[in-house]
Amino acid sequence: MYVPTLDPVKVGKVIKAFRNNKGISQEVLSGLADIGRSHLSAIERGERKPTLETLYKICCALQIKMSDVIIKLEEELEK
Repeated sequence: MYVPTLDPVKVGKVIKAFRNNKGISQEVLSGLADIGRSHLSAIERGERKPTLETLYKICCALQIKMSDVIIKLEEELEK
């Protein structure tokens, strides 16, 4: 039986790309999103998957829609 899973490395890669495109450091983003820098770093490295709440905080801090992140993530997962 196939059970689909979300690749945390790809999730982190997408979040990191959006952060880099905005020219924001991990330290600044973590402060704006009110999450720990080490937590953000672990998410970007694929060591942790963000909860929806954390993803929402990150997106708000980056001033982007969650749907934009999901669309990009779906593109990555299809590769």
